[in-house]
Amino acid sequence: MPEKNSNEWTKYEETIEQFIQVIAKNMSLYGVTPSIGRLYGVLYFSEEPMTLDDMRSALEMSKTSMSTGVRALSEMKMVEPSFKKGVRKDLYKSEEDWYKSFTSLFGSRWRHHTETNIEEADETIHELLKLKDQAEDEELMEKIEHDISRLEYAQNYYRWLMRFIHVVESGEIFKYVPKIDQNEKNS
Repeated sequence: MPEKNSNEWTKYEETIEQFIQVIAKNMSLYGVTPSIGRLYGVLYFSEEPMTLDDMRSALEMSKTSMSTGVRALSEMKMVEPSFKKGVRKDLYKSEEDWYKSFTSLFGSRWRHHTETNIEEADETIHELLKLKDQAEDEELMEKIEHDISRLEYAQNYYRWLMRFIHVVESGEIFKYVPKIDQNEKNS
């Protein structure tokens, strides 16, 4: 069995670390800090589920930070609890189905923001209609009508976006954009 501190192992560990750094940097797309991205990367490449102590040791971060990171990743369905007979501490492993993680994360984040935008557009239209009813200035009433038309356009966009979110969350998206099979190469 080769010694694990050989140049080959060192090069391997550096290569994996480079990819983990890329994951960490790009996790900002999902509203995740680089430290939580690094945590996900470490869990993803770990052969075994890890305890908070294992993660703390691997990343040289506080146990509190690890706990916060695991909670955030769990909420995004990117990390899940694991069980190993004889281990009393909580164990965690990464969700290895990135398609599942993406659809869950995309859906929850976009749904929340889109619903908020729909509610705000509804409230704004309601307020503008009240203003229009009380207005005497013809130019202001025309401006309000124009702005209500813009808000109705926005509402239609948000309704379309909600349909798109449903297509992603339901997995129907994979009918249109199929998952790439592990055996497919750069198609």
